[in-house]
Amino acid sequence: MNIGLFGGTFDPVHRGHIALARAALAQYKLHRIYFVPGNVPPHKQRQPLTPFLHRFAMVVLATAHEKAFVPSLLEAPEEIETARKARQKPNYTIDTVRRLKQSFKASDKLFLLIGMDAFAEIAQWHEAEALFRECEFVVAGRPGYSLADVANALPETLRPRPEVTRPFHKQPAKGDLVLPGVTIHLLGDLHQPASATAVRQAAAAGKPLGRFLDADVAEYIKKMGLYRAASRES
Repeated sequence: MNIGLFGGTFDPVHRGHIALARAALAQYKLHRIYFVPGNVPPHKQRQPLTPFLHRFAMVVLATAHEKAFVPSLLEAPEEIETARKARQKPNYTIDTVRRLKQSFKASDKLFLLIGMDAFAEIAQWHEAEALFRECEFVVAGRPGYSLADVANALPETLRPRPEVTRPFHKQPAKGDLVLPGVTIHLLGDLHQPASATAVRQAAAAGKPLGRFLDADVAEYIKKMGLYRAASRES
């Protein structure tokens, strides 16, 4: 089976996330995609996050009508009370990948779904080189990124020499990039204007959220009074 893993804060999950997952599902013939909200994302440890249970509930609502989309508790806090009172260890993607693959069959193949902005910082991730050995990447493009930008974002040990990437500067970030030890599938721009920051800002201002979110998620945000305080940067 081809299996996708889509992690993130999902604060909140929005149409851009769903568009990425649907495109990956269709283009790479994925049988299942696990949506994994992070309890303590390493890169956002100093930023306030909506409590995990709310973020997970929104993922459940957003994926309810897609049989292949599976809300996952792989990065859930072990005990909710402990999570409220004590500093939790960060959730590293490499650990989540290895934990998920423990249930795999030998023929199963893992694809890690990620946005271009996050991929641009992949070299700083915990055990980044190991991630490329464990799975293939599916990256949702953004305007302005070239194939060279993708190649140069790789960890130094996997990054091609400058003379190799020089012709890539004029090529948009789409198609497949296959290098020794690296396979990256580039979806191109999905033309989804939604961002978690924009959603939070709209919610804080009392604006309609239908442009950004599934109706059930928008209703949940309204009902639970989420994001009423000042918006936060993602």
